[in-house]
Amino acid sequence: MHELGITQNIIAIVTENAQGKKVQRVLLEVGKLSAIMPDAIKFCFDICAQGTIVEGAILEILEIPGMAKCRECGTNFYVEKPFGICECGSIKLDIITGEELKIKEIEVE
Repeated sequence: MHELGITQNIIAIVTENAQGKKVQRVLLEVGKLSAIMPDAIKFCFDICAQGTIVEGAILEILEIPGMAKCRECGTNFYVEKPFGICECGSIKLDIITGEELKIKEIEVE
């Protein structure tokens, strides 16, 4: 489960950016194509936050859908996997969204 290491890094980044203030809420953006399981992050969050200024904070996760652009016809469309096929038949795609892992907001006291 690589989410444990990811969550530890999230806690470290949030702690560093909170400048010693108690963290109330953390908002993450997690792309559906990122191979990161939001439920696993939620499970690890409280454990990793113990004994830090993030302990007791609310974790909100916004899942970003996968979107690709076809290099052949220029169509943008939603994808469920990091590969796919456009309606025009092309498999030459550029992923636009869905691979994100961002700390979008930190709310402190």
